[in-house]
Amino acid sequence: MASNKFVCSRCEFGTKYDYFGDKPKFAGNIMLMEEAYVMKDPFTEDNRCIILGSHCFSCKKSVCVSQDCSLFYSKRFCLLCVEKHLGEFPSEIQMVKT
Repeated sequence: MASNKFVCSRCEFGTKYDYFGDKPKFAGNIMLMEEAYVMKDPFTEDNRCIILGSHCFSCKKSVCVSQDCSLFYSKRFCLLCVEKHLGEFPSEIQMVKT
């Protein structure tokens, strides 16, 4: 049986997830802009969820949504790939990351 555990390749945060994809059925009409690891929010009784992370578009490693680990700019990128390809991002992102 497959283990449903998400682990960030940057900070090693890990926890179980309930769904991977862009439209978790348990979250009502939510449609995500990326395929992501999602868990049901254990602190609410309604259709809420917590987005844990996704895969870096460039290197394909799992990364959490922490600003210390990844950046979402039309796609999710780990910060190592952002730094590696910084010149390919808009100047607003380049200014923040330098």
